Amino acid sequence: MTLLITVFAAIITTIVWYNRKNDNMKLGVLVSMFWGASLMWLGDAIFGYMEDGAEYFTPALEDMVNDSFLGLSVVALAMIIWLVVLLIKDPKGVVRKAITK
Repeated sequence: MTLLITVFAAIITTIVWYNRKNDNMKLGVLVSMFWGASLMWLGDAIFGYMEDGAEYFTPALEDMVNDSFLGLSVVALAMIIWLVVLLIKDPKGVVRKAITK
């Protein structure tokens, strides 16, 4: 589930990033984090399959729920990091204007 959640997040953000008019939202950072997480979970799935065999594809319901929470947590953490990067870079100058007032 973690792989599926991060791949869907990566695909959605890539589509949004590709259709952007300008890069003032720093979406490239978010896209890179999601694709990096997807590659990490793909490696985990490959090694999990090598270890468990076909049983890897029939997880228990509790494992699926735990993996879903982990996948959503990874997406949330990436969004928080992206938000911090966006606030630090401040491409539109909104934070700078708020501080100088």
